[in-house]
Amino acid sequence: MDRVAIVNIIGKEYLVSNIEGGEYSYVAAAGSKHKLEKLLGHAYKHFKVDLRFQKEDVTILVETKQNFVKADEAQLEEYLEEERAVHKTKKIICILANTTNTKMKVWRSVMDDDHFLKEELIFDEMEHYIRLFDINKSNDRERVLKNTYKLNEMLHKKDIDEKLRSQFVGTILLHIKKLIKNWGITYISTEAVSRMNNYLNSMTSEKSIRAEIETTLSDLLDGSANKAKKIELLQKNVLGDQKVKKLTKKEWEEIFDTILTDIYRYIDTESSEGQDILNLFFIAFNKYTGKADKNQAFTPDHITDFMCRLTEVDCHKKVLDATCGSGSFLVQALVKELADARKGRTDKESEQMMQKVRLENIYGIEVEEKAYGLSTTNMLIHGDGNSNIEFASCFDSESFIKKADPDIILMNPPYNAKPKSIPEKYKTKWGKAKDGKEDPTKGLVFIHYLSDIIKSMNEQRVKDCKPRKFVKLAVLLPLQCAIGTSSIINDEKIALLQDNTLDAVFSLPADMFYPGSSVNACCMLFTLGQPHVKPDGTARATFFGYCKEDGFIKKKNLGRVEQFNPDGTSKWKIIEDEWLYAFENKSVADGKSAVQAVTGDDEWLCEAYMKTDYTKLTESDFQQTLNNYLSYLIKKGEIYEA
Repeated sequence: MDRVAIVNIIGKEYLVSNIEGGEYSYVAAAGSKHKLEKLLGHAYKHFKVDLRFQKEDVTILVETKQNFVKADEAQLEEYLEEERAVHKTKKIICILANTTNTKMKVWRSVMDDDHFLKEELIFDEMEHYIRLFDINKSNDRERVLKNTYKLNEMLHKKDIDEKLRSQFVGTILLHIKKLIKNWGITYISTEAVSRMNNYLNSMTSEKSIRAEIETTLSDLLDGSANKAKKIELLQKNVLGDQKVKKLTKKEWEEIFDTILTDIYRYIDTESSEGQDILNLFFIAFNKYTGKADKNQAFTPDHITDFMCRLTEVDCHKKVLDATCGSGSFLVQALVKELADARKGRTDKESEQMMQKVRLENIYGIEVEEKAYGLSTTNMLIHGDGNSNIEFASCFDSESFIKKADPDIILMNPPYNAKPKSIPEKYKTKWGKAKDGKEDPTKGLVFIHYLSDIIKSMNEQRVKDCKPRKFVKLAVLLPLQCAIGTSSIINDEKIALLQDNTLDAVFSLPADMFYPGSSVNACCMLFTLGQPHVKPDGTARATFFGYCKEDGFIKKKNLGRVEQFNPDGTSKWKIIEDEWLYAFENKSVADGKSAVQAVTGDDEWLCEAYMKTDYTKLTESDFQQTLNNYLSYLIKKGEIYEA
């Protein structure tokens, strides 16, 4: 981008030059070459920066090249040092930009990797760069996780029911967020805590505090579909709970202070990373409060991230979760889409695209009212009006799904759904199982139902002379679905491949849902609307990944936590990239992956097709195998212990 265009975008009125050509000389600013050297404490090589902008206490330094190289960063860093020497109190943005294309690099305050702003891809107005210094909260993932556990323990001592704690905390967090914004506070200090305490002390009663929280939620839900129902559930399941009503003003103050100083303080909700941590906090809290129900399977944050990347979620895609629960997939998709909406756009353009994402791109359905309330709160925390979350069974929501017209479906359906809630047309071959206690397909029937809707939509598109639509569906299902442990499951697998392609199956860590459900699960990726068998009669190949290690370990009171390498890099991020690279390139590696054409009668797990990596076998592996076989023989009674 040429210099004239850069000046016009940032703002001519902020350009400061003191020599000809619009450049800025630090020799001229210092008064002489000698004075500049004295201020620096050493000699210098460069002293004329191409463009310098200033408004109040913020300065932008722009150095342009036809095609900059790594060595040019040293020149810009020299200007940064001179700026600090001559103008000691300025906040500084450094930009290295090409004039032959739009390539650029941006740093805030210091030119190193920690201060490199990788999301800054285009030039923007001066106000945008000023706002880069307004963020005073830091993102501290580990501290938030530890404090989440402490917060849960505190609520336990206050006798707040574990099933409502997550939404209870979420609603208070929303209220705090609103108060902090109204007060114009950007840094959580003792002054902010004092302001919060004064606010609570001004309340005439505990009832007044609950009423204030309800008002905040009501305001946030303005324009939302089914607002009355959402407020009703909030009153019924959270603020109207008898144990919540028993909280004293002193207890309310302690809860507010803890959430403010131990949680909100360490999350910058305006950044993509902060949004991720906010989601992590919500999911972690769900885990701590759901230990009693081993059928609950709250999807871990890193797995929702993987599935969003697997299906290539971006700001142009409509995403549906037909059994959204607490909203983990929807929030992860929202965070991904909002981040994508910021790429390569000015603040004004980004805001327009982000508003479109919030209003048109995220859709959910949930039938259980507590989970529905939880998803409502979760989406509100992440800045969405949740107007596209339906309180209903997905089996009663065909018109809603067709109206949503999803490009991507992300799901973790209930594995133990009641058969009576499932349409009769899917139970014709179930026999006695249709009157049983649990869905014998272990969740596959939900995929079958969605497949039928996409099929119906495509039939209508063909009638309207429109091209058929393919929908990516990533779903978590128990291993029984992939293995085919019953004729009912096999029938579902066969039916699914008639109209859809099985693109991939990933075998996931055995303890993935710890400390909630103990289910062993896999991730299946389908292309709905594209038959698995090609027109020439051959089956499309499926990628199988053996993804049992994700870089997480169990830690007491923290669940499964992310591990980092000595250099600070996330082990999970490296593993995730490896999984995705292998899938995208259909890589086959011993002990890691396989590619195989399968039918509905076949097993859909990597373990059935990959070759063993013998280089990793140890003596202990052989000993363990022998021990297992010996135990088997003793159990059968073929040999006896001496």
